[in-house]
Amino acid sequence: MSSQSSQTVTEAPPEREPGRRPPAWEQRLRRFGYAGRRGSGVRERLVPPYPEPGARLWQYFGFAPLAAARLARLTAWGGPLLVAAFAGALRFADLGSPNAVIFDETYYAKDAWSLLEHGYETDWPEDANERIIGGETPVGSAASYVVHPPAGKWVIALGEWMFGLTPFGWRFMVALLGTLSVLMLCRIGRRLFRSTVLGCVAGLLLAVDGLHFVMSRTALLDLVLMFWLLAAFGCLLIDRDRARARLAAALPVGADGLARSSRDVGERLGLGVRPWRLAAGVCLGLACATKWNGLYVLAAFGLLTVLWDAAARRTAGARQAYAVTLRRDAGPAFLSLVPVALAVYLASWAGWFATSGGYYRDWAEGRDSSFSWVPGPLRSLWHYTTEVYGFHVDLTSQHDYESNPWSWLVATRPVTYFYESRDAGEDGCGYSSGCAREVLALGTPLLWWAACFALAYALYRWMFRRDWRAGAVLCAVAAGYLPWFLYQERTIFYFYAVVLVPFLCLAVTLMIGAVLGPPGCSERRRVAGIVAAGVLVLLIVWNFIYFHPIYTGTELPVDGWRARMWLDTWV
Repeated sequence: MSSQSSQTVTEAPPEREPGRRPPAWEQRLRRFGYAGRRGSGVRERLVPPYPEPGARLWQYFGFAPLAAARLARLTAWGGPLLVAAFAGALRFADLGSPNAVIFDETYYAKDAWSLLEHGYETDWPEDANERIIGGETPVGSAASYVVHPPAGKWVIALGEWMFGLTPFGWRFMVALLGTLSVLMLCRIGRRLFRSTVLGCVAGLLLAVDGLHFVMSRTALLDLVLMFWLLAAFGCLLIDRDRARARLAAALPVGADGLARSSRDVGERLGLGVRPWRLAAGVCLGLACATKWNGLYVLAAFGLLTVLWDAAARRTAGARQAYAVTLRRDAGPAFLSLVPVALAVYLASWAGWFATSGGYYRDWAEGRDSSFSWVPGPLRSLWHYTTEVYGFHVDLTSQHDYESNPWSWLVATRPVTYFYESRDAGEDGCGYSSGCAREVLALGTPLLWWAACFALAYALYRWMFRRDWRAGAVLCAVAAGYLPWFLYQERTIFYFYAVVLVPFLCLAVTLMIGAVLGPPGCSERRRVAGIVAAGVLVLLIVWNFIYFHPIYTGTELPVDGWRARMWLDTWV
């Protein structure tokens, strides 16, 4: 692993003239860890290069130097693919167990099948769950009132279309997206930290997080939402690198071969068509079309990408970077994200638009309105939307597993999706203390508790070291987490926090990168860092293995189940 893996790439202004002393404020901030301005060329600060992968490890296994170098280059994709294969094996193993409709699958699995059959959600008989497990499909035809957009249910429906209305069928696509999200996080981490090793560490942490694991094996919408938000983050990262590379390519080069800042380039160069930002708009639209809390992330990511442009222009030489960005980049950023997301959101309702039986589908027919120029189906959808918004805001019914967002990061109130127990000797139970099976939506405790410290460290990196990577991670966490504090009186659950998990893993990886040691540190310091980081990762993996039975509904003796209830609030 290169020493660059833990190196901060700062959004610095143009370089100082040689021999010029740093300003007094910069000298004072050094005592708090401020890194100061780097002395490399502007091109390297705009687009830090990926370090060349080391080939020594492969040579230890007997490969010739040339073959070892080729294998090392393959790790950029090979490492993430191996981590994703490991995650997929975990998630698809015995995916149809428990052979039951668990927790809110009772809504989304059936709604997904209704979408396949009718194009809109329909009602089902009271005993539908038992009949479905028995092999029937007792779908009704009357429209059903639902409180989430259809995109996530269409994803679930794709698995049901391939494998039928079975537990494996309705969980298949969610497990696939969970696996792909691990692959994406490996690649996102590699791009963020400029280190394949740290990227794979981030993916491995996601692979062994209990909440992500359970949500990947359950047909709920939140894992689908997480996937699209993570995909949007990755698209914006690629867009950031492409835009900065365009600026870097236009900079003049000095006699020493280093690129120099240029006010003309920083303020006048257009950044052209940005397909990856358009792709982010599509992903954010799919997120909003899965659950509405994607709207907060859309707003946050839109602001983030504009700030990235301002920082890039400032580094390239712009004197009034924010004014230039508002004039040249803010408008295109808005058009790439908001209208695109809106179009995708409306497209997700295609089945509802194309049929006449959906709930409130014909509400606007025969109604006078000052907006009569708006097509009736759109007015009907707007009315449906306002009704659903009122439902969400007024949802205050008590639930055994509801939790306050203050408690989410320390995982004090997980949610039981499935539980059954038997006494000793009953139905073949061979344990003297009795038998228990549970599927508990609980994040791997050591990972989540480490993430609390990692977020504090990321805040320090952002405030005092001007580390844009820490700022990006904090932005994503804040966008997915802080809005819930506006609705603390609502009935809300810990598993909503699954959208945070990839970014918590990135925060922990950022902290691990610091533990590994700064660039140029001694070999002794590097070895100590590797040992400390390895111990942390192994403890998290062990913690996941220990809790694995209560993530999968594996039968345990009641004593073993109780031993895993570390907190009274987990029961």
